[in-house]
Amino acid sequence: MNQLVKRITILSIVVMTWGTSVFSQETATAAEKEAAYTKVITERADKIVQALSISDQKKALKVRDIIAGQYRGLNNIHEARKASVKSAKEINKENRALADSAVKKIEEEEKLQLSKLHTAYLKSLSAELNPQQVEAVKDGMTYRVLPITYNGYLQMLPNLTEDQKKQILAYLTEAREFAMDAESSEKKHGWFGKYKGKINNYLSAAGINMKQASIDWQNRIKQEEAKKKM
Repeated sequence: MNQLVKRITILSIVVMTWGTSVFSQETATAAEKEAAYTKVITERADKIVQALSISDQKKALKVRDIIAGQYRGLNNIHEARKASVKSAKEINKENRALADSAVKKIEEEEKLQLSKLHTAYLKSLSAELNPQQVEAVKDGMTYRVLPITYNGYLQMLPNLTEDQKKQILAYLTEAREFAMDAESSEKKHGWFGKYKGKINNYLSAAGINMKQASIDWQNRIKQEEAKKKM
Protein backbone atom coordinates (compact mmCIF):
# COMPACT_ATOMS: atom_id res chain seq x y z
CA MET A 1 0.00 0.00 0.00
CA ASN A 2 2.81 2.38 0.96
CA GLN A 3 4.59 1.50 -2.28
CA LEU A 4 1.45 2.34 -4.26
CA VAL A 5 1.07 5.67 -2.49
CA LYS A 6 4.74 6.44 -3.21
CA ARG A 7 4.28 5.66 -6.93
CA ILE A 8 1.17 7.83 -7.14
CA THR A 9 2.99 10.68 -5.37
CA ILE A 10 5.97 10.44 -7.74
CA LEU A 11 3.65 10.35 -10.76
CA SER A 12 1.79 13.42 -9.47
CA ILE A 13 5.05 15.32 -9.06
CA VAL A 14 6.15 14.37 -12.57
CA VAL A 15 2.81 15.47 -14.08
CA MET A 16 2.86 18.74 -12.13
CA THR A 17 6.46 19.43 -13.13
CA TRP A 18 5.73 18.62 -16.77
CA GLY A 19 2.66 20.90 -16.72
CA THR A 20 4.67 23.75 -15.21
CA SER A 21 7.39 23.25 -17.80
CA VAL A 22 4.91 23.35 -20.68
CA PHE A 23 3.18 26.38 -19.23
CA SER A 24 6.50 28.20 -18.83
CA GLN A 25 7.48 27.25 -22.36
CA GLU A 26 4.21 28.60 -23.78
CA THR A 27 4.56 31.79 -21.76
CA ALA A 28 8.15 32.24 -22.90
CA THR A 29 7.13 31.68 -26.51
CA ALA A 30 4.45 34.37 -26.26
CA ALA A 31 6.94 36.71 -24.63
CA GLU A 32 9.51 35.95 -27.32
CA LYS A 33 6.98 36.65 -30.07
CA GLU A 34 6.06 39.95 -28.45
CA ALA A 35 9.73 40.91 -28.09
CA ALA A 36 10.40 40.00 -31.72
CA TYR A 37 7.40 42.02 -32.92
CA THR A 38 8.41 45.02 -30.81
CA LYS A 39 11.92 44.82 -32.28
CA VAL A 40 10.56 44.76 -35.84
CA ILE A 41 8.24 47.76 -35.49
CA THR A 42 10.84 49.72 -33.51
CA GLU A 43 13.49 49.17 -36.17
CA ARG A 44 10.99 50.02 -38.89
CA ALA A 45 10.05 53.24 -37.11
CA ASP A 46 13.67 54.08 -36.39
CA LYS A 47 14.54 53.79 -40.08
CA ILE A 48 11.82 56.30 -40.92
CA VAL A 49 12.98 58.69 -38.20
CA GLN A 50 16.60 58.57 -39.39
CA ALA A 51 15.50 60.18 -42.66
CA LEU A 52 13.95 63.14 -40.81
CA SER A 53 17.26 64.62 -39.62
CA ILE A 54 16.02 65.36 -36.10
CA SER A 55 18.94 66.78 -34.12
CA ASP A 56 17.26 66.43 -30.73
CA GLN A 57 17.80 62.78 -29.76
CA LYS A 58 15.07 62.84 -27.13
CA LYS A 59 12.59 64.15 -29.69
CA ALA A 60 13.74 61.59 -32.24
CA LEU A 61 13.06 58.77 -29.80
CA LYS A 62 9.64 60.19 -29.02
CA VAL A 63 8.73 60.31 -32.71
CA ARG A 64 10.07 56.80 -33.16
CA ASP A 65 7.82 55.56 -30.36
CA ILE A 66 4.80 57.35 -31.87
CA ILE A 67 5.39 55.63 -35.22
CA ALA A 68 6.02 52.24 -33.61
CA GLY A 69 2.87 52.73 -31.54
CA GLN A 70 0.93 53.36 -34.73
CA TYR A 71 2.18 50.11 -36.25
CA ARG A 72 1.09 48.30 -33.10
CA GLY A 73 -2.31 49.98 -33.07
CA LEU A 74 -2.91 49.10 -36.72
CA ASN A 75 -1.90 45.50 -36.09
CA ASN A 76 -4.26 45.23 -33.13
CA ILE A 77 -7.19 46.48 -35.21
CA HIS A 78 -6.43 44.21 -38.16
CA GLU A 79 -5.92 41.14 -35.98
CA ALA A 80 -9.16 41.81 -34.09
CA ARG A 81 -11.01 42.06 -37.41
CA LYS A 82 -9.54 38.78 -38.62
CA ALA A 83 -10.60 37.01 -35.42
CA SER A 84 -14.10 38.50 -35.54
CA VAL A 85 -14.56 37.58 -39.19
CA LYS A 86 -13.44 34.01 -38.51
CA SER A 87 -15.86 33.76 -35.59
CA ALA A 88 -18.75 35.26 -37.57
CA LYS A 89 -18.23 32.80 -40.40
CA GLU A 90 -18.15 29.88 -37.97
CA ILE A 91 -21.31 30.98 -36.19
CA ASN A 92 -23.18 31.56 -39.46
CA LYS A 93 -21.64 28.77 -41.51
CA GLU A 94 -25.10 27.44 -42.35
CA ASN A 95 -26.34 30.83 -43.56
CA ARG A 96 -24.16 32.62 -46.14
CA ALA A 97 -26.32 35.77 -46.14
CA LEU A 98 -26.01 36.20 -42.37
CA ALA A 99 -22.28 35.53 -42.53
CA ASP A 100 -21.78 38.14 -45.26
CA SER A 101 -23.87 40.66 -43.32
CA ALA A 102 -21.87 40.06 -40.14
CA VAL A 103 -18.55 40.36 -41.97
CA LYS A 104 -19.67 43.61 -43.58
CA LYS A 105 -20.49 45.11 -40.18
CA ILE A 106 -17.13 43.99 -38.81
CA GLU A 107 -15.29 45.58 -41.74
CA GLU A 108 -17.25 48.81 -41.34
CA GLU A 109 -16.31 48.91 -37.66
CA GLU A 110 -12.69 48.34 -38.62
CA LYS A 111 -12.80 51.29 -41.03
CA LEU A 112 -14.17 53.50 -38.25
CA GLN A 113 -11.45 52.41 -35.85
CA LEU A 114 -8.74 52.92 -38.47
CA SER A 115 -10.05 56.40 -39.23
CA LYS A 116 -9.95 57.41 -35.56
CA LEU A 117 -6.48 55.96 -35.11
CA HIS A 118 -5.28 57.68 -38.31
CA THR A 119 -6.52 61.08 -37.14
CA ALA A 120 -5.01 60.72 -33.66
CA TYR A 121 -1.72 59.54 -35.15
CA LEU A 122 -1.35 62.52 -37.48
CA LYS A 123 -2.21 64.84 -34.60
CA SER A 124 0.57 63.31 -32.50
CA LEU A 125 3.07 63.55 -35.35
CA SER A 126 2.14 67.15 -36.11
CA ALA A 127 2.78 68.08 -32.48
CA GLU A 128 6.43 66.99 -32.91
CA LEU A 129 7.21 67.51 -36.60
CA ASN A 130 6.82 70.15 -39.29
CA PRO A 131 4.56 69.48 -42.32
CA GLN A 132 7.48 68.37 -44.52
CA GLN A 133 8.61 65.86 -41.91
CA VAL A 134 5.07 64.49 -41.52
CA GLU A 135 4.99 63.98 -45.29
CA ALA A 136 8.28 62.13 -45.05
CA VAL A 137 6.85 59.83 -42.37
CA LYS A 138 3.86 59.06 -44.58
CA ASP A 139 6.17 58.23 -47.48
CA GLY A 140 8.33 56.11 -45.20
CA MET A 141 5.32 54.06 -44.12
CA THR A 142 4.31 53.48 -47.76
CA TYR A 143 7.68 52.67 -49.38
CA ARG A 144 7.85 56.11 -51.07
CA VAL A 145 5.41 54.94 -53.72
CA LEU A 146 3.86 58.42 -54.01
CA PRO A 147 6.98 60.37 -55.05
CA ILE A 148 8.30 57.52 -57.17
CA THR A 149 5.00 57.13 -59.04
CA TYR A 150 4.44 60.87 -59.39
CA ASN A 151 7.91 61.39 -60.85
CA GLY A 152 7.26 58.46 -63.15
CA TYR A 153 4.18 60.17 -64.58
CA LEU A 154 6.12 63.41 -65.05
CA GLN A 155 8.86 61.60 -66.95
CA MET A 156 6.45 59.55 -69.04
CA LEU A 157 4.24 62.56 -69.83
CA PRO A 158 6.48 65.66 -70.03
CA ASN A 159 3.68 67.76 -71.55
CA LEU A 160 1.22 67.47 -68.65
CA THR A 161 -0.57 70.68 -67.72
CA GLU A 162 -0.29 72.09 -64.21
CA ASP A 163 -3.91 71.10 -63.50
CA GLN A 164 -3.20 67.54 -64.60
CA LYS A 165 -0.13 67.38 -62.38
CA LYS A 166 -2.17 68.61 -59.42
CA GLN A 167 -4.87 66.00 -60.04
CA ILE A 168 -2.34 63.18 -60.32
CA LEU A 169 -0.71 64.27 -57.07
CA ALA A 170 -4.13 64.56 -55.38
CA TYR A 171 -5.04 60.99 -56.38
CA LEU A 172 -1.70 59.62 -55.15
CA THR A 173 -1.96 61.58 -51.90
CA GLU A 174 -5.40 60.10 -51.23
CA ALA A 175 -4.08 56.63 -52.01
CA ARG A 176 -1.24 57.13 -49.54
CA GLU A 177 -3.63 57.97 -46.70
CA PHE A 178 -5.36 54.62 -47.16
CA ALA A 179 -2.11 52.75 -47.78
CA MET A 180 -0.69 53.97 -44.46
CA ASP A 181 -3.34 51.96 -42.63
CA ALA A 182 -3.15 48.82 -44.77
CA GLU A 183 -2.05 45.62 -43.04
CA SER A 184 0.52 44.36 -45.54
CA SER A 185 2.92 45.47 -48.27
CA GLU A 186 0.66 43.88 -50.86
CA LYS A 187 -2.38 45.81 -49.68
CA LYS A 188 -0.44 49.05 -49.43
CA HIS A 189 0.60 48.69 -53.06
CA GLY A 190 -2.96 47.65 -53.85
CA TRP A 191 -4.26 51.07 -52.83
CA PHE A 192 -1.81 52.80 -55.14
CA GLY A 193 -2.72 50.40 -57.93
CA LYS A 194 -6.38 51.31 -57.50
CA TYR A 195 -5.64 55.03 -57.72
CA LYS A 196 -3.25 54.60 -60.63
CA GLY A 197 -6.25 53.16 -62.44
CA LYS A 198 -8.17 56.37 -61.67
CA ILE A 199 -5.25 58.46 -62.87
CA ASN A 200 -4.97 56.55 -66.13
CA ASN A 201 -8.71 56.88 -66.72
CA TYR A 202 -8.50 60.60 -65.99
CA LEU A 203 -5.63 61.08 -68.43
CA SER A 204 -7.26 58.89 -71.09
CA ALA A 205 -10.39 61.02 -70.83
CA ALA A 206 -8.17 64.03 -71.53
CA GLY A 207 -7.14 62.43 -74.81
CA ILE A 208 -3.82 60.94 -73.75
CA ASN A 209 -3.01 57.52 -75.19
CA MET A 210 -1.51 55.92 -72.07
CA LYS A 211 -0.42 52.74 -73.86
CA GLN A 212 1.51 54.66 -76.50
CA ALA A 213 2.88 57.07 -73.89
CA SER A 214 4.30 54.13 -71.95
CA ILE A 215 5.91 52.67 -75.09
CA ASP A 216 7.42 56.04 -76.00
CA TRP A 217 8.78 56.46 -72.47
CA GLN A 218 10.42 53.04 -72.52
CA ASN A 219 12.02 53.88 -75.86
CA ARG A 220 13.39 57.14 -74.47
CA ILE A 221 14.87 55.28 -71.50
CA LYS A 222 16.55 52.77 -73.82
CA GLN A 223 17.95 55.58 -75.97
CA GLU A 224 19.35 57.38 -72.92
CA GLU A 225 20.97 54.17 -71.66
CA ALA A 226 22.47 53.54 -75.08
CA LYS A 227 23.99 57.05 -75.14
CA LYS A 228 25.61 56.46 -71.73
CA LYS A 229 27.32 53.34 -73.06
CA MET A 230 28.75 55.14 -76.09
